[in-house]
Formats: sequence, C-alpha cells, structure tokens
Amino acid sequence: MMRNFLLSTLAIVLFVSCGDKTSSNDRILFDSSGNVNHISVVVSNELWNGSVGESIRNVLLTPIYGLPQDEPMFSINQIPTKVFSDFITRNRSILKIELGKETGFKVTQNVYAKPQKVIVVSGKTKADVIKLIKDNSEKILQEFKNEELREQQRRISKSLYNAKVIEENLGLNIKFQTAYRIVKTTARKDEKFFWIKKDFKASSNVSGDLNILLYQVPLSAINRDSTLVTQVIKMRDSIGKKFIHGTIEGSYMATEDAYTPFNSETIIDNKPAFETKGIWDLKEGTLMAGPFINYAIEDKINNRWVIAEGFVFAPSIEKRNYMFELEAIIKSIKIK
Repeated sequence: MMRNFLLSTLAIVLFVSCGDKTSSNDRILFDSSGNVNHISVVVSNELWNGSVGESIRNVLLTPIYGLPQDEPMFSINQIPTKVFSDFITRNRSILKIELGKETGFKVTQNVYAKPQKVIVVSGKTKADVIKLIKDNSEKILQEFKNEELREQQRRISKSLYNAKVIEENLGLNIKFQTAYRIVKTTARKDEKFFWIKKDFKASSNVSGDLNILLYQVPLSAINRDSTLVTQVIKMRDSIGKKFIHGTIEGSYMATEDAYTPFNSETIIDNKPAFETKGIWDLKEGTLMAGPFINYAIEDKINNRWVIAEGFVFAPSIEKRNYMFELEAIIKSIKIK
C-alpha cells in the first residue's frame, strides 16, 4: 500500500510540474514571418480610414533621409482587428491599436511567434490613441527598426563569407554573405583598406551593386567639433579618389555637393560612432550616383577610428532595403 501511495504521489508531482511548464513563458511558438521592414497594423477599418490611421501613417511612413528619392522607413499592411487570428498573428512586427480600453503604450516580445515585436497602443478615445502615437513616435520607429535589423542580420548569418583576412589586417569581425566578394584590398602596414562588393539583378534590364568599404585612420584624424561632417566628407572623398574609380580614366567617387550630408551619433559594438548619410556621384566620368552611409567608430583602445561605409548603385529602382542590408552588415562589426 505504501509503495502504491508513493508512486501515486510522484505521478501527481510530475503532472503538476509539466502543467506549470506548459503554461509558462517558455511555451513553444511558431516562427515569425514577413518581409524585412514590413509592419502589420492591426486596427479596425473605421479607425484606419480616419484620424487614427492618418497618425499611424505619418509615423511609419516617415521618409528616410539620405536616399535620392523619398522612400518610407517601412512598408505597412492594415489588418482589421476582427480577422487578426491564426497565421496572421505570426507576422514579425505588429502595431496593434485597441480603442475603448485603458490608456497605455506597451512594447512586448514574442507574443504570438518568435522572433516578434508587438507594440500595443490603447486608449478610451481616439484622441488618447493619437496622442500616444505622436508622443511615442520615435520609440515606435526605433523598436521596429531594431527588430528588423536583428532579422536582417539573422538572414545574413545563414551563409557567411570567411572574412579572416579582414580580421587579421583590421582587427575586427564583420558578417556578410558569400554573395559578396573582396574586389580590392591594400594590406600594407601603413595602409589597410578593403572594398567588398555584391552584384545583383533586380530585373531583366536593371542591375546594380552593393558595396562596403573598410579602413582605419588615426584617432587624431577626426576631431569632435563643429566641422565634424566636413572632416568625414573630406576623408571619404580622398578614399574615393584613391581607390574607387569609374571606367573612364580619371573618374572617381566623391560626395555629391548639391545634397547636404546628415550626421548623427550612434553606438556600434558598445563604442561611440558617427553616422553620416549622403549621396555620392562619379566625378569626371559617366552619370552614376547613389546613396551612402558612413560610420566612423571610435576605437580608443587601438588609438584609431574604424571607418565602415556602405554605398549602393541601383539606377531607377528603390534603394531602401539595399541600404538597410549594408547597415545591418556594418552594425555586425566587433572590434578585437
């Protein structure tokens, strides 16, 4: 009898333990889905077609600075609240609007799938919801961008180029796909430069290329003062004149004078970095131009700035996702 009692007790304990585990946050989730930089907006048709929808579009469709033509930060797809179920809930980035509920702004992870970012904006009135969207516009954009950057980097990591030669010469790790190749390198002791490139074909008659430049300059080469942008532009133009040439003799890549570069501060590999966006063109050559994004990463330990730049040549087509891919690659940098 005592033996049967002990076995029954053990069975009950195991059953309860399994039940607790199933109901915890460690539950099994489906893989999330969706194109990069695509946001699902869960909101009723009535709200979407009115002032609430307008406030959402004003935030998510914010134009990206640094592109030749206006392109929105995200592509969006409205999903009526009543049909938000089943596989639709597996979208990776979701903005959900709840009217008639307690006013609140909440950012959550992995609610319906994994990885996933769900932002819920709720309010008793339309005015409450609109105010929360406006007040939290920067946070909404940053939360979704960070999620999409992680997704882009996850996709890149599926097929990694062996970048050991870059690690050995520049003392950093960077992750990019095998579709890229190193097209030019200078690995002398006094000068270390890498040009990485990927060709693509967008359609039968449209082709282009994605490019990454990696090099270093002394810590004294960039000063933190009001001329910072000018210093960065002068530096990148000198590199373009030295290494990035067109098919016509004497042509080289430089910064487009008619487009004012934009500069901001960010963090890469837990180090301060200056981000500069602008337009490049080909001097003394054929009509070629496109966007660039330049990062100067402060590496005090090694007494240098690590410079990582991405630029795109993609005539007549949208460039947002191409530039986003380059940004994701650059932000994977880990300095030794």
